Amino acid sequence: MGTVFSFDVRGGDPASVRAALVDAVASLHRVDEVFSTYRDDSEISRLARGELTLADCSPEVPDVLELAARAERLSDGWFSTRYEGRLDPTGIVKGWSTERAARILAEAGATGVSVNGGGDVQLLGVPGPERPWRVGVSDPLRPGGLAAVVSAAGAPELAVATSGTVERGAHIVDPRTGKSAVTDLVAVTVVAPSLTWADCWATAAFAMGSREALAWLESLPDVEALLITAGDEVRCTGGLAARLG
Repeated sequence: MGTVFSFDVRGGDPASVRAALVDAVASLHRVDEVFSTYRDDSEISRLARGELTLADCSPEVPDVLELAARAERLSDGWFSTRYEGRLDPTGIVKGWSTERAARILAEAGATGVSVNGGGDVQLLGVPGPERPWRVGVSDPLRPGGLAAVVSAAGAPELAVATSGTVERGAHIVDPRTGKSAVTDLVAVTVVAPSLTWADCWATAAFAMGSREALAWLESLPDVEALLITAGDEVRCTGGLAARLG
């Protein structure tokens, strides 16, 4: 997927966890083979060209496209699976595949799992007794600094996803125009139980701009967010403070 993944796994039977780690890594490679829009032979590329029907694809393809369609509905079209008129579900695939990899490890008996996919993190369980997972959120305007630290204390599962322009440039598309989204934001970080949705919501919120995004994010259940504008203004949802520390 053109990015780096890292795993931090605690507890469980060592042999079972090692086998699950192999499976989790294999699942990520499989996702790349099926969903990469940079591979002409991937199922998603062949589906987009009309060489495959949805029924011909692996079961993951209709599952992911159904999730993406739900994200599009819930975001009033701000999240989209179309890019330059072509099918492109990559906006949901990374978060979904990272979350799935984390759950493979938890299901194998790991008591604490952190999987980081290109800066977006799915947390399950705890790293140790009385020790919650904590995730630093990079400050987009101060390289090397942190804008916040998110704590998973009291949450059996938590995800942190950020969308912005600092590291990858203007890669987020405004679905209304098909061009790069031009907003007052430089970064949106979303905190939610599931990385599949946190990643989608961060992307959609960035495309909206800070005013509309904040109101929309406040309306979503179990979702908190931190928004940073180009003018160095920080805006956040009402319950975010309870997740910082």
